Amino acid sequence: VGRGASSKVFKVLCETQPNQTTVYALKKVKLRGQDPSVVDGYINEISLLKKLAHHERIIRLVDAEINMQSGVMLMVLEYGEIDLAHLLKKSEGAPLSINFIRNYWEQMLQAVQAIHDQNIIHSDLKPANFLMVEGCLKLIDFGIAKTIPNDTTNIQRDHQTGTANYMAPEAIVFVESNGVREGYVKLGRASDVWSLGCILYQFVYGHPPFGHMSLIQKLHSIVDPRHKIIYPPTEDTMLPLIIQSCLQRNPKLRLTIQELLDHEF
Repeated sequence: VGRGASSKVFKVLCETQPNQTTVYALKKVKLRGQDPSVVDGYINEISLLKKLAHHERIIRLVDAEINMQSGVMLMVLEYGEIDLAHLLKKSEGAPLSINFIRNYWEQMLQAVQAIHDQNIIHSDLKPANFLMVEGCLKLIDFGIAKTIPNDTTNIQRDHQTGTANYMAPEAIVFVESNGVREGYVKLGRASDVWSLGCILYQFVYGHPPFGHMSLIQKLHSIVDPRHKIIYPPTEDTMLPLIIQSCLQRNPKLRLTIQELLDHEF
């Protein structure tokens, strides 16, 4: 049902009781020949999913096995019918109803609050990483997610993470002409809030705020305070204000997930 650079996802049937079968997703990952950091990411994903077990907004890991001898990792997960990216694509640019936006916005916030409560930063929130399971949105793909140390509010990375259209300014590292990076990437809960703001912008306007640009333009515009994000008028006047509260270039000025959940919208 899906494939990535080093993985395939199969739809499988399992007999859970006599005459009763359950549909699962089987993710098969090729570890042999992979960069050690990629392998660590998959192992990290299993441990985080175990930590988040039983939360209704997080994809449920049923079982997992890593066989270093054969160089294969297997994960059995809940099966989802469609992800949010494909759901948005099916709407073919038609305006989404306020009820649709309100319903799925709340579910996304609940999912991200669940991981933030466990000191986990997802780092790659985008429509494709929210999966529809029996009518409910669930957060998936924790391959590059990380846990924040208890006494800090940020995690440090020495590489860029995430998908450009939904990437927070603080997640972008530019390499200088001499090949030297400008320092570590500092990511916190606010980085996930920015990504959610980009998804909400897409709900409302049909595309992410920087979706129309080339990659280089996009990366420069995301970090450049001189680049003004355009917010055309909407049916609900609160929506642009909520999006703006997420898309503040200074992470400290963004609303928290709890504040967004408490918002009257």
